[in-house]
Amino acid sequence: MDSIVIQGGKRLEGAIPISGAKNSALTLLPCAILTDEKLTLSNLPRLADVDSFGHLMNELGVSTKIEGMHKGEIGRRMTLRAENLISTVAPYDMVRRMRASILVLGPLLARAGDATVSLPGGCAIGDRPIDLHLQALEAIGAEIEIAAGFVRATAPGGKRLSGGDFTFPVVSVGATENAVMAAVLAAGRTNLYNAAREPEIVDLCRLLQKMGAHIEGEGSPHIKIEGVEKLHGCTYAVMPDRIEAGSYACAAGITGGSVDLIGIRPEDMLATTNALVQAGLMIEFHDHGMKVSADGPLRPLALSTAPFPGFATDMQAQFMAMLCRAKGESFLEETIFENRYMHVPELRRMGANIDVRGRSAIVHGVDHMTGAKVMATDLRASMSLIIAGLAAEGETEVLRVYHLDRGYERLEEKLSAVGATIERRGGG
Repeated sequence: MDSIVIQGGKRLEGAIPISGAKNSALTLLPCAILTDEKLTLSNLPRLADVDSFGHLMNELGVSTKIEGMHKGEIGRRMTLRAENLISTVAPYDMVRRMRASILVLGPLLARAGDATVSLPGGCAIGDRPIDLHLQALEAIGAEIEIAAGFVRATAPGGKRLSGGDFTFPVVSVGATENAVMAAVLAAGRTNLYNAAREPEIVDLCRLLQKMGAHIEGEGSPHIKIEGVEKLHGCTYAVMPDRIEAGSYACAAGITGGSVDLIGIRPEDMLATTNALVQAGLMIEFHDHGMKVSADGPLRPLALSTAPFPGFATDMQAQFMAMLCRAKGESFLEETIFENRYMHVPELRRMGANIDVRGRSAIVHGVDHMTGAKVMATDLRASMSLIIAGLAAEGETEVLRVYHLDRGYERLEEKLSAVGATIERRGGG
């Protein structure tokens, strides 16, 4: 099994191109099911999760063709075509390995009137039930049956959904995505209240609009959808990854560095940039992205995760690693997932001083950290260990880096290009 080895203490300086967003790509891919025409996605990141989702699409009968980069692009292109679906079942093995597989439920239901998806079960960072997905689909006309570890959703008579109104009791990104994809081919109007407002939701709606869907209110808590009979194909660029950009910004902060994050959209990550500024970093926006520079000691923060436009839960672990070197005590509160501090014991192995009390963590800044052999537990926790290792004295070896490969494209290459001493080793 591969590991990543870092010789810490190097200041990062230079430019890092930001890849297409993993969380958006995994939402845009199933949109191919909604039309029998070609859908081409550009700026697609080269990630394990994207490849796995492509395999799932193949099992459903969707053809996929991957091309290299075109001039001016930084990611791959994939052309998908669901001319004839051969299956409406997402099997357990696929859903077990990648929870985003649940996002085929809405489009399969909309296109074929029938969808069967394995129940995903628990998750390393906490339970993420799909109750809200099912309640939203029921509200727009689906009939739901759960048996033998699978959920089956059908449209009455195997035809079109009716559309309807649904208010999410709590904000849910995945449930909002599934509901939007199911509603675009419904026979009537759908109103989604208390919908998720994340930029990835906006990206999904913009793709569907380009395919011919009638959607209003994306980016607001009230999304209005007027169903249409048919969608068409198009070419669409995946949005830049705001979480990847924020991660590299934290790496610049902890190493006292200065990095240009090329291709980001500042409006997607205001909560992150505000927190970076409060921590003492300098932010300069320019035509090609954003420059993040550490000028002086890091300042402690009080942060609480929240749905967009609040501070993203996917940035909590990276900020925690950076704040290990702040001058003072930082307070972090995790409100989204109940078990997202599994990186704390590993950071402690590197000299961090962190107290966890339920969903809260107090980070006592330390003067220095030391390299150690540590183990990644999930995607963002993995990146927190990389960030800590960049500033630690001596060698840090991060095990289980397959987590990183799910969400960070060409990590070693990008960090090496800005001055890090980092390499991947086999058999770690």
